[in-house]
Amino acid sequence: MEDIILKHINTDVTHGRGCIYSLQYHIVWCTKYRKQVLVDGLDEELKHYLLLLAKNIGMSIDAMEVMPDHVHLLVSCNPQCRLSDVIRIIKGNTARWLFLLHPELKQKLWGGHMWNPSYFVVTVSDRSVEQVRLYIKNQKTQ
Repeated sequence: MEDIILKHINTDVTHGRGCIYSLQYHIVWCTKYRKQVLVDGLDEELKHYLLLLAKNIGMSIDAMEVMPDHVHLLVSCNPQCRLSDVIRIIKGNTARWLFLLHPELKQKLWGGHMWNPSYFVVTVSDRSVEQVRLYIKNQKTQ
């Protein structure tokens, strides 16, 4: 996927093979039962893993915040990315990774799943991208 991206211009427009695009999405998903388990350093670990994962699937994270019971991402990706598949990959890989490193999470979640199966996603236009960045940045202060 990385070989498709040829040049990134300051206007946030990317030139790919046969297309020029600027696609940003605000994605939010919650822990199962809205349990507040992403605390005590798990939030920072999850942020680090999300950055690695995004790079591996050809997506960039422009803004991110991990709250005790949900995650906010502002991502940019190419038009070839099927967003529902990307979200499934992110949620599945992060759940597997968190359960392997922190088996005690299964106890807190009654032995079940890490994430609620639902998610929220909205496209972000150039005029509102800064508003979304500020909203995500200020999640823990408001």
